[in-house]
Amino acid sequence: MSATIDIHGTKRVLMIAANPAVSPVTGWPVGFWWAEVTHPWWVFTEAGYAVDIVSPAGGDLVGDGYSDPEDASGYSAHDLISLGFKHSAAHADLLKGTKAISDIDPMAYDAIFITGGQSPMVTMIDDAAVHAFVARAWEAGKIVAVICHGTCILLKTRLSDGELLVKGRTWTGFADSEEDFADGFVGKRIQPFRIEEEARKLEGTNFVVSGRFRSFALRDGNLITGQQQYSGAAAAELVVGTLGR
Repeated sequence: MSATIDIHGTKRVLMIAANPAVSPVTGWPVGFWWAEVTHPWWVFTEAGYAVDIVSPAGGDLVGDGYSDPEDASGYSAHDLISLGFKHSAAHADLLKGTKAISDIDPMAYDAIFITGGQSPMVTMIDDAAVHAFVARAWEAGKIVAVICHGTCILLKTRLSDGELLVKGRTWTGFADSEEDFADGFVGKRIQPFRIEEEARKLEGTNFVVSGRFRSFALRDGNLITGQQQYSGAAAAELVVGTLGR
């Protein structure tokens, strides 16, 4: 399967970020992870790409508290790219009134890039429309990139032949060791399930992880995956390396 590459025109990337919800485990509001939107967005725009940010259901997007560089926890205080994005009116507006994927034609893009955060584990894991959208893009030869907790969709995304998209593929996602750290940091279990634990139950696929919270992204054909929030830019660079500038 080869990517659709336009060597003359502007490359187009569709970024899909999760809608806000409430965690059934913690009771917290959950959403997208700031760095997983802003860092890849920066890589793509620096490469000269046209980037659209959408969401499964449309509407305004809300970042996870711990991902906000101004959150009182200080967990993401180092994230200057997200801080700048937040405080630029033109950039912040990109996260307001997003289009729903039902209004989007994936054929209009060279790649789709699904971000993570706390919300995908609640809102995207069983969203058949999201899974079908990703499968359609994949079967059309588009680059499909998925990072962090967004990779939960790969546990269930099936192609038209009924097989999992990740069958015969090597991929990564949020690691059990990282879930252990996050649970310990907040003092309670956060997620309703664990991606690594569930991925290792699947037959015919190869799920791998690197060091805890280290940048790690890999490409297997048209599938690009990133382990966690520190892997967004690396995954985006793999997209750029595949499509060209």
